[in-house]
Amino acid sequence: MEIPLSDELLGTIMPILVYWGYSGIYVMLGSFDNYRLHSRVDEDTKNLVSKGTVVKGVILQQMIQAVVAIFLFTVTGDDSGSENVMQRSALVLVRQFIIAMFVLDTWQYFMHRYMHHNKFLYRHIHSQHHRLVVPYAFGALYNHPLEGLLLDTIGGALSFLLSGMSPRASIFFFSFATIKTVDDHCGLWLPGNLFHVLFRNNTAYHDIHHQLYGTKYNFSQPFFDIWDRILGTHMPYSLEKRLDGGFEARPTKESKEE
Repeated sequence: MEIPLSDELLGTIMPILVYWGYSGIYVMLGSFDNYRLHSRVDEDTKNLVSKGTVVKGVILQQMIQAVVAIFLFTVTGDDSGSENVMQRSALVLVRQFIIAMFVLDTWQYFMHRYMHHNKFLYRHIHSQHHRLVVPYAFGALYNHPLEGLLLDTIGGALSFLLSGMSPRASIFFFSFATIKTVDDHCGLWLPGNLFHVLFRNNTAYHDIHHQLYGTKYNFSQPFFDIWDRILGTHMPYSLEKRLDGGFEARPTKESKEE
C-alpha cells in the first residue's frame, strides 16, 4: 500500500511551514534589544547580503528539499501503512530520533568543517552562508544551493534512511530539527529558552562560529557539540552584557590564547 497522501504532504511541507512560522515569531521578537546578541544597526550594516536575497535563497533550497522528500517517501513506501506506524512504541521512536540526530550531526560536522578548510569550497560555496555575519532567524537556511543539497538535503536523507523512521515520524523529527536550526541563528538570548538550557550547541555557540575569530571553530550543528569537543574545534565563550543593551558572546581567555 502506498503512503497516504496526507503523510507525503505533511512530511514535505510541514518543515517549510515551521521554518517560516518560527522565524516570523523571532522577527517580531527582534525589537527586544536587551536580549539581542548584536544590535539592529549591526544586523543592517555588517551583513553582506540583503534580506530579500536571503528569502529567495531559502525558498530555492526548500524547493529542492521538497523534491527530495517526495522522492524518498515514494521510494521507501511499504505495506506497513500509517496504522502500523501509530502502533510503534515510544521507545522505538526515541531510539530512531537519537540515531537520526547522531547521523545528521556527524554528517553536517564533517561536511561543514571540510567546506571551511577547502579554500575552493569555502570561497565559492560556503562563504555565501557567512555573508550573514550577524545571523537572524529566517537566514538559517540561506546557503549556496549545492551546500544546501550536500549538508541539509543529503544529511537529512541519510538520517531518515539510517534511523529507519517512518515518513510520519520524520514529520516530527525534521520539524524539530528545523526549529532548532532557526533558533541557533535567531540572534536572541531570551530567558527561559529551553534550547539554551538543554543544548550547549545553541544561539550563542553558533554565533561565535559566524564571527571572524570563530570560523575555524564550533562547526557542530544542529544538535550537539560532541564532535567539536572530541576533535579540538570547540571554542568556549562567555556571555557579556553590552553597554548599549543586549548580550555579546565572547571567546574566553583560554580560547584566545590558543
